[in-house]
Amino acid sequence: MAFVLTAGQAGDAPAFPDVMDALRVPRPRGRPRTRPDVVLADKAYSSRVIREHLRRRGIRAVIPVPADQRGHRLRRGHQGGRPPAFDREAYKQRNTVERCINRIKQWRGLATRYDKTATVYLAGLHLAGIFIWSAR
Repeated sequence: MAFVLTAGQAGDAPAFPDVMDALRVPRPRGRPRTRPDVVLADKAYSSRVIREHLRRRGIRAVIPVPADQRGHRLRRGHQGGRPPAFDREAYKQRNTVERCINRIKQWRGLATRYDKTATVYLAGLHLAGIFIWSAR
């Protein structure tokens, strides 16, 4: 699990590279990997910049293409290129991430955002993550 706080109402997509830098995938032995095998994301992460970032790092992206992007590509004809690959079976695993986020939001201190400083809020996120992980 990786948490990155942004200032105010910043979007998810600009913070994506920071989240990927903070991510560590544990191994049975040795240092954790900094590059996961697959990234599962929703349509908000379907930008060209994010897909290029994942391609450069050799990470497979399972991100659906929004209807407007699909329409733009089809309108351009053969110059629109081929649509990115999409694995429906792998995308079904994304619901575990959504359930985890919903469990984090059940903690009142995080849901109401009463904390004034970012460090206290981030500490709350880490505590909620630890509670969820230890309950498994």
